[in-house]
Amino acid sequence: MYPISRLRRLRMTPNLRALVRETALEPADFIAPLFVVHGSGIREEIKTMPGQYRLSVDELVKECEDLYSVGVLSVMLFGIPEHKDHTGSEAYSHNGIVQQGIRALKAALPDLIVIADICMCEYTDHGHCGILHDHYTVDNDATLPYLCRQAVSFAEAGADIVAPSDMMDGRIAAMRQALDEAGYEQLPIMSYAAKFSSAFYGPFRDAADSAPSFGDRRSYQMDPANIREAMREIEGDITEGADIVMVKPALPYLDVIRWARDRYDLPLAAYQVSGEYAMIQAAGLNGWIDRERIMMESLLSIKRAGADLILTYFAREAAELLRR
Repeated sequence: MYPISRLRRLRMTPNLRALVRETALEPADFIAPLFVVHGSGIREEIKTMPGQYRLSVDELVKECEDLYSVGVLSVMLFGIPEHKDHTGSEAYSHNGIVQQGIRALKAALPDLIVIADICMCEYTDHGHCGILHDHYTVDNDATLPYLCRQAVSFAEAGADIVAPSDMMDGRIAAMRQALDEAGYEQLPIMSYAAKFSSAFYGPFRDAADSAPSFGDRRSYQMDPANIREAMREIEGDITEGADIVMVKPALPYLDVIRWARDRYDLPLAAYQVSGEYAMIQAAGLNGWIDRERIMMESLLSIKRAGADLILTYFAREAAELLRR
């Protein structure tokens, strides 16, 4: 074929490259994960996630106004409670910190898409994602009613989407039934369908104060070695009524994203998690990499693999770059 076919012809100028570009990022692709705490005037930087903060509700509103102004239309809320107990009661309290955040955001920015993460780990005194049996093992079926209470509580506060991240079997069906019976049949569920038991979550556990007090989460989060099982998890959640499915983490699991995209037609999300963010930030702050280019290349690779939506701590900065 050479020299008749010269693939470099369409790479010679920026405009030619833009003309034939196969994958494009948009600010609306991004969902910004945010951590909300009790109090006021709080903007506390997270040591292991430079540039990310724990925010009181008033600061949360300001942050979301800035995000919305650059085209980031969606946020995911994680709560850090004042009180933790064995059943994570603040998770489903009317006055829980996430519930307060949702109400404030919907009052200030009614068109912002507010997604509420559903899990028990931030709220329990043991740090696991469910109710314990014999003070040691997470009891799958005993946990489901509590997750449902959390979902309905977030719906009542005004959440646009609920996003269970606990990885309990049967949670999507139980949650769908609970939401429908409470009159929220139009509320979508974004399922953390293929959530792997990953070492990339470390900085998040610092941010949300959610590290387990004993053991680990390998009995309910997925084995990083398994891709066929991930497809079973995704298919099961779709069958149970999930409206959006997610792969987490993103960059180390691009193959899982690709398999999911090829098999399923639902909107597909991927979470560029805290460890991915922290590595890029740390290397950038040390001058070892071109941080902006690697940030954008990593996000592009996640979308190229097949993700429609990307949860990323780079949401605001990436959106600002795209709008230049």
